[in-house]
Amino acid sequence: MAGYDRVSELKAFDDAKSGVKGLVDSGITAIPRFFHHPPAAAVPNETTLATQPKIPIIDLGITSGDFSDRVSVVELVRQASETFGFFQVLNHGIPLFLLDGMLEGVRRFNEQDLAVKMRYYTRDQSRKVLFNSNFDLFKSPAANWRDTLFCVMAPEPAAKPEDLPDAAREIILEYTREVQKLGGILFELLSEALGLKTEHLNEIECGRGLSHLSHYYPPCPEPELTLGTTKHTDPAFLTVLLQDHIGGLQVLHQNQWIDVTPVPGALVINIGDLLQLLSNDKLRSVEHRVQASKIGPRVSVACFFTTNSIQDERRYGPIKELLNQKNPPKYKEVTVREYTMHFNSKGLDGASAVDLFRV
Repeated sequence: MAGYDRVSELKAFDDAKSGVKGLVDSGITAIPRFFHHPPAAAVPNETTLATQPKIPIIDLGITSGDFSDRVSVVELVRQASETFGFFQVLNHGIPLFLLDGMLEGVRRFNEQDLAVKMRYYTRDQSRKVLFNSNFDLFKSPAANWRDTLFCVMAPEPAAKPEDLPDAAREIILEYTREVQKLGGILFELLSEALGLKTEHLNEIECGRGLSHLSHYYPPCPEPELTLGTTKHTDPAFLTVLLQDHIGGLQVLHQNQWIDVTPVPGALVINIGDLLQLLSNDKLRSVEHRVQASKIGPRVSVACFFTTNSIQDERRYGPIKELLNQKNPPKYKEVTVREYTMHFNSKGLDGASAVDLFRV
């Protein structure tokens, strides 16, 4: 539009280093234009909760000690991973006080004195700990209504404990240890769901790397104009998501957006692009998004199992044991770093990153 200098407005927002929360704290009643999404992208879901398909909820039975019915659990994981690409897990072994503590740690970091928080604000993606708003701020068609703390937790060289923010250091370290244990179990179940030996995915180091993305979605004065997160798939093997009670996460299923309703004590698991590639499209990395809301702040923690932070030359392609004449390889081999660099270079533009690597 005449007189609108988008680049200057983006730069002013980024130079302030206060993120979306800084805009809200300033008392704005209308969101900046660079947050405006096309109407078709930001429109709320029209289906009601009563008519929506339900994301499966799977009781792993780890906490209760009832992990005996493994065949049944594997089958539920297989069905969910092939159909929805998403499922929630209960009795996953991570205590409720750690889940609550992790969410509180994210709030504490984002709501502390701005001068302290600004020390972590950067667009240098080689950093092991960084804070900013929209990693693709200058590339994406429209910005998302959220701020993010990113921490590389594994493998070495990862963030050192002293590099983590004081406001959340201890809980990040403790939560990471528990998520890594759960990741090992999930990769076992997914290996069996693919008809492979139990340790297959762990042996090829799908669970070796772990990165935290702690998202803070402040209340939005005009949620109908924007999104908390644009539709995308995850550039990882697997994602373990902790979300609070507010909701807003939606999954694209059979061309309709369905809500991932928060369940107390549950974790949301979703298949990433790299696991879809490994499984030759048997497991599905599905598009998802987060709606903006006047209610908030919404807090979530996405733990990505990926080794994108290191120069690892291991190449991943469709698992040979899954291939035959009727099921030839659908993807080229790629390193995790190559894949992530492609994902980051294009940003959250609504297009799938995995398609570039199809044969």
